[in-house]
Amino acid sequence: MRPWLILPAIVSMTLSASSAFGAGTTIETFTYKTSGEKHLEIHVHYPPDWTSGDSRPAMIFFFGGGWTGGSTDQFMDQAEYFASRGMVTARADYRVKSRDGVTPDQCVEDARSAVRWLRKNAQQLGIDPKKLVTSGGSAGGHLAACMMIEKSVEAEGDDLSISTVPQAMVLFNPVLSFESGQILGRLGDKKHLAKRISPTAHLRKGCPPALILFGTEDRLKVFGDSYWEKAEGLGVRAEKYLAQGQGHGFFNRSPWKERTMKVADEFLISLGLLEGPPTVKVPEEAAEERPLSREGSRQGPQRSRDLRARWLSMDTDGDEKISKEEARGQIKNNFAQIDTTGDGFIDRGELQALAQRLGQRRDGSASRRR
Repeated sequence: MRPWLILPAIVSMTLSASSAFGAGTTIETFTYKTSGEKHLEIHVHYPPDWTSGDSRPAMIFFFGGGWTGGSTDQFMDQAEYFASRGMVTARADYRVKSRDGVTPDQCVEDARSAVRWLRKNAQQLGIDPKKLVTSGGSAGGHLAACMMIEKSVEAEGDDLSISTVPQAMVLFNPVLSFESGQILGRLGDKKHLAKRISPTAHLRKGCPPALILFGTEDRLKVFGDSYWEKAEGLGVRAEKYLAQGQGHGFFNRSPWKERTMKVADEFLISLGLLEGPPTVKVPEEAAEERPLSREGSRQGPQRSRDLRARWLSMDTDGDEKISKEEARGQIKNNFAQIDTTGDGFIDRGELQALAQRLGQRRDGSASRRR
């Protein structure tokens, strides 16, 4: 317990054994904000040789889930890895629609509160408040990007003298605008707030450098295209990483998880936020290069097309993933097993993994019959 922190620690510091990416790191959990009766927690990861007198770069992660669901567990591996590389990292919880009945603007409010909490407690956490990186995936990537907006939606009671603007952003298939399309509908009767939570609309000279990662088959990539084009015209650094043939959420699975960790590491090295070469080991064999069995090669494509057609018919809001509320039939009945990331949604990668498992079962049955 640390009495000098604004809010008390909920869990004392303990050795982390939950990830293969951060041997020797430690985690401590705090409440960074209370909203009504809900305590919003932030999980802070310390490097193996950390001391409270340090002044290390920091990185905060926000989970994805369409502002409706999700879990701070999503970025456990990334947080552990970058802590092992010498940063103090954090995974912040925030209110979501399914649990708290909120809209995306309130998710942004919570994220801004979390960043301010980190900076306010910088000395005790051993971080340099002028070396902060924001990161997240999908809706979480949107929250991370919204930190670059100097004046956005703000939670009552926040200390607005503390800036949320980071020194860099690492954004995994983020939503970068709320000003058009089906995304706007998520704000309900608060559509007037759309521009205030649309990072691309606030992109200007002097904005922090960003690494933006998308799968080439992700329909949300249009957000990245708009951001990259505007950034280039302004002379703002916006690195582009495209995963060929991959859909939304590709970075959650190996080998893309390791590949994107390495790319993010190299980006942070280029900014002087990390030193030395990346230490993450990238699997040599990509999942998409593994050969199918003879039967699977004939039936697999059709099976994948059938599953994708069903999946698209359920994707009522067009965000290229389905929630449990959208799911139907056997996909709904087996939702927890298919949602391997546990973020409350089934994305294209998880659909492809399901098709592969079904193919393996079919191939096994056929072999036993022969």
